[in-house]
Amino acid sequence: MIQIAVPGYRTLQLEHLVLDYNGTLAVDGEPLPGVGKALRQLAQKLEIHVVTADTFGKVRSRLADGPWRIVLLPAEDQAEGKRQFVRRLGAEQTAAVGNGRNDRWMLQEAALGVAVVQAEGAAWETLCQADVVCPNALAALELLLHPLRLVATLRS
Repeated sequence: MIQIAVPGYRTLQLEHLVLDYNGTLAVDGEPLPGVGKALRQLAQKLEIHVVTADTFGKVRSRLADGPWRIVLLPAEDQAEGKRQFVRRLGAEQTAAVGNGRNDRWMLQEAALGVAVVQAEGAAWETLCQADVVCPNALAALELLLHPLRLVATLRS
């Protein structure tokens, strides 16, 4: 678990991390540099779930050796599928990271929603649902590895 007390905001007690794959952890199906190492570090404190439609068909081969769960969703109604996944885990104990329009509701539902903007860009609707926006996946993961960064961003 990661506990982060953010003055003027709330105390986050996170047990789960839900991540989109393509556009978030990967570009064109290939994981971004440093992401695997950061995920392994976070897996010592959080249960990690990679939830994706696997557009490029590479997620299982690229993330085969890690301490995380890969969840493949059908291509249709992904936004609702991701939201329901976060609800089943317990939204109040979940952080979510994504970039696509189909990630907007999981970011809204989660106790902490982080949007990333990288090579694929990010959907405007998703940015509006995020608590924090980061320039890339590694920066998003490092918010959880270095929680005072979140405190500095979210306090009021």
